[in-house]
Amino acid sequence: MNHLLIAGAGFLGSEIARLAAPEFHVSTLTKSGGEGSLTCDLSDPAAIQNLPSQIPTPDLIIFSASSGRGGPEAYRNIFLNGTRLLKETFPDAHLVFTSSTSVYHQIHGEDVDESSPTDPDRETSQILLQTEDQIDTAARLGGLYGPNRSVVFRKFMDGSALIEEDGRRILNQIHVTDAARACLFLAKAKHSGVFNVTDDDPMSQLACYTAMANHFDKPLPLTGERHLSRKRAWTHKLVKNNKLRDLGWEPVFPSFLDALDSLASAS
Repeated sequence: MNHLLIAGAGFLGSEIARLAAPEFHVSTLTKSGGEGSLTCDLSDPAAIQNLPSQIPTPDLIIFSASSGRGGPEAYRNIFLNGTRLLKETFPDAHLVFTSSTSVYHQIHGEDVDESSPTDPDRETSQILLQTEDQIDTAARLGGLYGPNRSVVFRKFMDGSALIEEDGRRILNQIHVTDAARACLFLAKAKHSGVFNVTDDDPMSQLACYTAMANHFDKPLPLTGERHLSRKRAWTHKLVKNNKLRDLGWEPVFPSFLDALDSLASAS
């Protein structure tokens, strides 16, 4: 049985581990350890270099750690240095890195695929691009959501949502189960390169909230100013998943709207 190492077993990494368990010997790393995970600070070179004495040599690595809401220094230490050290420690393992569609800087509603320019203003997104250059596969994730974790759903349901300006900004999202399935799909076949991991139905903020209002028989959110301080930066683009789709991957939740009832039942 092949050995899969999951570096970062949080929201996404835990779902990857759950789905991979029947097929792989799975090891997971978290900063604090516990609940079956090894303790490993991915920003600590000594901790990574000590892994060969703790686990079998992995065939595949999925790096799904988060920055802990940190800024550029955390991104550099965890993502850039962490992936480099894992590649140096396990040079024969195929490494999939969960990057972000925030590396696309487009703001005029453009269609975006993996060949589109990437020139983000934010240093954190620039570090993600640098990290992509030193690994085997980059899975550029849209906005991740799932049970008990969806900013769009939570704010709509608690009444704090705002439609920014005319609501044209496009939401590119992916359910955590589909993101996990995509990472495993890419890892198992060792597909190298960059892949957008989003659902089939990016939609405008206005269209999304209008559909939710109709579905739950609730009022449409008020209109407000553009939210420029968001972690992923303010962008307006439609991210295409055709490259991943063409390999045979299909989402369980093709649209965010397909997940509304499951999100509601979990809340």
